[in-house]
Amino acid sequence: MPETRLYRSRKDRLILGVCAGVAEYFNLNVALVRALWAVLALCGPAAAAYLIAAAVMPLRPE
Repeated sequence: MPETRLYRSRKDRLILGVCAGVAEYFNLNVALVRALWAVLALCGPAAAAYLIAAAVMPLRPE
């Protein structure tokens, strides 16, 4: 089984690449992940979670 790691995206990023990395890791549509994250940011602490994830998640190696 290949090892999968959670990385921030280098190529498909709007701000810091967190949503694209999460979408790639879970094999989801990136637009869906971005929309869900935006809705959660309006209703709770998802904006802080995004910044924490950006600080913790490494960039995908080239």
